[in-house]
Amino acid sequence: MLQLSRRTWLEILAEAWRSYPHEACGVLVADAAIDSEIVRFEPIVNAAESSRFFTLDPAEYLNAERRADDERLAVVGVVHSHTHTAAYPSPTDVEEASKPLVPPTWHWAIVSLASGVPELRSFRVKPGDGDTMTAAGMAEELVVLRER
Repeated sequence: MLQLSRRTWLEILAEAWRSYPHEACGVLVADAAIDSEIVRFEPIVNAAESSRFFTLDPAEYLNAERRADDERLAVVGVVHSHTHTAAYPSPTDVEEASKPLVPPTWHWAIVSLASGVPELRSFRVKPGDGDTMTAAGMAEELVVLRER
């Protein structure tokens, strides 16, 4: 399960629209012990400048990791937008999520802008309790919006 505040959801959505027509991207930060309760979203420049895939800018990613470490928090996932497709992992997403240096417990949140009505879904490579496996081999997890 992925829990985020309505404010965080609105920040993710704002970044997706700001980056359009390119895919937006960023990271999810949480207490490592409770990685499902997101503390904040940190937008990161899509170094690929593409409407079909994303690459987290390495310097910005490193800075986000350092800020999280300084606050005794952790980067626990990635968010990106799909500008032309539904909020399901693409073959590229599955390939990236399965790389050896990517923690298998990371949340892979996708916001789709394809229909004009934003849709947010989240997935994991390593399924948790209650997660539903997708055809892409990732587990879809419940997304819960908190008031705060």
